[in-house]
Amino acid sequence: MDSPQDLLKQLHIDRKPAKKRRPFWQWALGGVIVLVVLSMALSGLRPVTVETAVARKAAELGTASVLDASGYVTARRIATVSSKITGKVREVLIEEGQVVAEGEVLAYLDDADAAAQRELASAQLASAQSQLAEARAQLTLADQTLVRQRELAARQLVAASALDAAIADRDARAARLASLQRAVEVSRDQLAIAGLGVDNTVIRAPFAGVIVAKAAQPGEMISPISAGGGSIRTGIGTLVDMESLEVQVDVNEANIGRVTPGMPVEAVLNAYPDWKIPAEVIAIVPTADRTKATVKVRIAFKDKDPRIVPDMGVRVSFLDQARADAPPMAGAFVPERAVVGGDDGRAVFVVEDGKVRRVAVTLGEKRDADQQVLTGLSGGETVVLSPPDDLGDGDRVATK
Repeated sequence: MDSPQDLLKQLHIDRKPAKKRRPFWQWALGGVIVLVVLSMALSGLRPVTVETAVARKAAELGTASVLDASGYVTARRIATVSSKITGKVREVLIEEGQVVAEGEVLAYLDDADAAAQRELASAQLASAQSQLAEARAQLTLADQTLVRQRELAARQLVAASALDAAIADRDARAARLASLQRAVEVSRDQLAIAGLGVDNTVIRAPFAGVIVAKAAQPGEMISPISAGGGSIRTGIGTLVDMESLEVQVDVNEANIGRVTPGMPVEAVLNAYPDWKIPAEVIAIVPTADRTKATVKVRIAFKDKDPRIVPDMGVRVSFLDQARADAPPMAGAFVPERAVVGGDDGRAVFVVEDGKVRRVAVTLGEKRDADQQVLTGLSGGETVVLSPPDDLGDGDRVATK
C-alpha cells in the first residue's frame, strides 16, 4: 500500500504553466520576412535594365537646315525599249536588274518575213545587174556599127538612111543603158531597205543602264504603237540610266524663296535613315502647281551609289550656304532625355563594360529632340536614356 505521504503527493496540483506550441502562421510570416530580406539583399547585385542610345558626332550631322521637304528619286533618262516594227518576239535576252551597254542586243523578233523581203530584193538587184551588163554589150556593138556606117557613108557606099538608123540604134542603146543603171541603183537601195527591215527585228539598248522591268516573253506580239488595251505589248522592258538619277521635291510656294540654284542639300532615303547623302539644287522648275500650291525643285546627288534606285522616298534638308561653309561642329549630339541634373550641373550616364559612369557635360544648341554636348562626349559612346532616379555611378546595368 501506498504511504500517506505518497497519497498526499498525488493530490498536489502543479502550478507551472504548460508549454504552449507556436501557431503555424507565425512560422509562415517569419519565412516571408526572411525571403524579403534575401531578395532585397540580392537586388543590390542584380543589374538595372535601362534603355540606351549612341551619341552621334556633331561633325557628321551637318548644319541646320533652313527648309525641309520630301520627294522621290527619279531618272532623267528612262525608256520603255521597243521595236520599230510590229512582230512576234522570238527571243528575250534580258532580266530585271541586268546591266546593259549602249547598243547591246536585248531581244530578237521573228525575221522570216523581213528575211524573205531581203532575199527578194537581192534577187531583183542581181537581175538588174545582168540586164545592165547586156545593155553595155549591146551599146558597145551599136557604137562599132555606127563607126562602120559613118566610114561607108563617107565613101558613099551606103544610103544616108542606113547611117541614120545606126545613129538612132546607138542612142537607144545608150538610153537603155542609163535606165538600167538607174534600175540597179534602185534595186541596191531596196536591198538596203530590206536589210534595215531585218535589222529592225533586232532590239538594242538605246543607252547604257539597268533593266528594271521585263515586259515581254517569247511568242508575244510587240508593237511600237499602243494596242488600245489589247494583248500586244508596247515594249520588251524598261531601261533606266542610273547615272541620271536625281531627286524631285515639291516645295510650298510660300517657302520657295528660301531655295536657290546651287544650294547645298542633305538627302536621306527612307530606306536608309542613317545615311546622309550630300546633294545640291540643280534648278527650280519655273512653274507652279495651282492645285497643290507647290513648285518643283530638282536636286542632284553629289555621290552615286547602287543603293539609290528610282522611285525611292527621300527627305531633303536645304542647308544655309554660310553655315555649310563653316567649320565642322564640335562635340556630339544625344537624345535630350539622356541629360540629367539641374543648376548644380548637367551629366549623362555612359555605359562601359556593363556599368554606368556619370560624366559631367556642357550643353550646346538643341535640335528637335537632340541636345548638343560640347564637352564630356566625343561621339560613339552609349548613353542611358531617362536614367532612374536611384541610378548611381558604378551601378551595373543591362540594356534593353
